Amino acid sequence: MTELTEIDTLERLAQQVLDRARSAGATAAETSLSDSHGLSVRARNGDVESLEFQRDRDLHLSVYIGQCSGSASTSDWSEAGVTAAVNAACDIARATGEDPCNGLADAEHMATEFPELELHHPWDLTPEQAIDLARRCEAAALGLDPRIRQSEDASVDTRGGEELYANTHGFMGLRRGSQHTIACGAIAVDGDDMQRDYDYAHTRVPGELPEPEAIGEAAARQALARLGATRPRTGRVPVLFRADVARGLLGHFVGAISGGALYRRSSFLLDAIGESVFPDWMSLHQRPFIKRALGSAAFDQEGMATADRDLVVDGVLQGYLLGSYAARRLGMAPTGNAGGVFNLEPTANAGDLDAMIRDMGTGLLVTELMGQGVNTVTGDYSRGASGFWVENGEIAGPVDEATVAGNLRDIYRGIVAVGSDTDLRGSIRSGSILIDGMTVAA
Repeated sequence: MTELTEIDTLERLAQQVLDRARSAGATAAETSLSDSHGLSVRARNGDVESLEFQRDRDLHLSVYIGQCSGSASTSDWSEAGVTAAVNAACDIARATGEDPCNGLADAEHMATEFPELELHHPWDLTPEQAIDLARRCEAAALGLDPRIRQSEDASVDTRGGEELYANTHGFMGLRRGSQHTIACGAIAVDGDDMQRDYDYAHTRVPGELPEPEAIGEAAARQALARLGATRPRTGRVPVLFRADVARGLLGHFVGAISGGALYRRSSFLLDAIGESVFPDWMSLHQRPFIKRALGSAAFDQEGMATADRDLVVDGVLQGYLLGSYAARRLGMAPTGNAGGVFNLEPTANAGDLDAMIRDMGTGLLVTELMGQGVNTVTGDYSRGASGFWVENGEIAGPVDEATVAGNLRDIYRGIVAVGSDTDLRGSIRSGSILIDGMTVAA
């Protein structure tokens, strides 16, 4: 086969894969093909630490023989490579047991409308330009204050490409997208005290990236602000999760209402539809059609149409995030969420971070979380944290080696404010989140 660079060639190959799967005995099949390319630069101490070009091509195939399934992947798109992948997937299907929930998503759920979401914005960036941006970013961090002794590194990444999904229902859908990142980590030293922090920008549109100097300086300021950190006082106090950290807090909610956790009965929100999970002023919305957003898509990983959804209304859970397999296991309708949530947005009822700090009074501002202390079955939550102690609405000083703990059911119901400082660098688009009380310990 010739080099695959044109979209119509991707479509022809996808159809060939499906036709061969049927010829090999599959009663149904689905395939995804991705063709991506990128450039990545890392600079440290003014030197180029790494310069990488990426060109990746992947083909994934799932076949169904009755209700037996098999899958195979390959980066070899030659005639022989495709044939080998099809045969391997069919051999696996013949060797596995039947599962009545196996199969493609139903044909009537396939997407039929494909709005222009403006997700593909290539960056015509040369290696020399990328190196210059990374060096400028690092130099700005190192030049801000003599206590910034070194950087972890400064990086510039740009990547883009196409992904085509097709199945034997006749569905064929193309996604084209780009993502661009500038990042910097800085290390501050004062005597025996050493602290690190970082900052980054991540967007689909290169023109929306800030100047690299702004990112480097922000990383340096944040590292400097952590110097002199002490352990926090122990007790139950309000806890404010900065927007970038708050995304993870809502990520646990997404995991708890996702099909895999539910049919395995490993979610603390099992059978919780219709229950009050959040305070009654708060709602959570899925908005998959926001132009240029990182979590936008017209269809999910199975070709099912995505949709605007109100997952939580006035604090009450309205539904789950289900692909077709999980939906069959649960005896429910699929929701077009194979692969996750698409632009989750909570209701905001507060100002920016500074305003929320003033309103909090006394408590802990969390700017970084560590460890994996979350039990998805019970909702028990215990994470290492660092940030700043707040006294009478003002930052009193940095803290580290803290632990914040509670149960996610209580944490979610204890949300008193969501800020307007929305972090747009992911598929969960949240502002800072203030909890009325959590256990904080040194």
